[in-house]
Amino acid sequence: MLVSRGEKWFSALNHTVLVVFSLLALAPFLHIVAQSFSNQQAVISGIVGFWPIGWNIDAYKNVLKDTAFINAFSVSVNRTVIGTLLSVGLTSLLAYPLSKSYILGRQWIQFMIVFTMLFSGGLIPTYLVVKEAGLIDTFWALIIPGAISAFNVIIMRSFFQSVPIELEESARMDGCSNIGILFRIVLPLSMPVIATIALFHGVAHWNSFFDAVLYLNKRDLHPLQMYLRDLILSNETNLETRAMEKNSAAIESLKAAALIVSTLPIVMVYPFLQRYFVKGVLIGSVKG
Repeated sequence: MLVSRGEKWFSALNHTVLVVFSLLALAPFLHIVAQSFSNQQAVISGIVGFWPIGWNIDAYKNVLKDTAFINAFSVSVNRTVIGTLLSVGLTSLLAYPLSKSYILGRQWIQFMIVFTMLFSGGLIPTYLVVKEAGLIDTFWALIIPGAISAFNVIIMRSFFQSVPIELEESARMDGCSNIGILFRIVLPLSMPVIATIALFHGVAHWNSFFDAVLYLNKRDLHPLQMYLRDLILSNETNLETRAMEKNSAAIESLKAAALIVSTLPIVMVYPFLQRYFVKGVLIGSVKG
């Protein structure tokens, strides 16, 4: 296939623009990484750019020794793992019957699900529901209220509709139940959309902090994002006090190290799901 000179210039311009925007997006992250590995004097003087000055790992040592950080990290890991598994499971159980045209009342149920995307009860009614359910100051307040997303149900339902009906009919003739068909045939064939939904929920759980602000008063239940919020906004955390006493790392280095450590889990997981991501979103959104 011949490519004209104009198309070559246009492609080169597109690549150049994308590279520039990518570097602009990476610049703040690289600056934080450099601060986390720099010594106290370099950070305080403000000369750290995109490369560490006075390379050391004192900030990471202080962060990983902080019991509050370890507790918040474990809460976030538990929340992300349990919340994602529960959300994917419930979404699958709801989306599968909605993908079958012979289910009575399917259209009405779909209408009610879509309706929640357009109108919601609001912050105060949601809080009252969570309170009456007895979830205030419990770990499950971080998981149950947002366990199912209407948008994700629609994506998964559309993907399930693309699974050949002949496979299900063949399994049913062999005596397989609806639950068996779902777990033995449909879900194994739906890994792209499952990985996509898992990534959506996993990132949302890991980055969420507002629900913890609303529903949790116990500090030992605070997730990692609440810890980072307190670290950045407050000047009286145990981590900062210990660092100032030991004179081992600048406060800004501690904040940078905590941010980097909190980002690593999602950065490490994303490459394993990325190959499913685009396919899952496109198929789930195009199929009607």
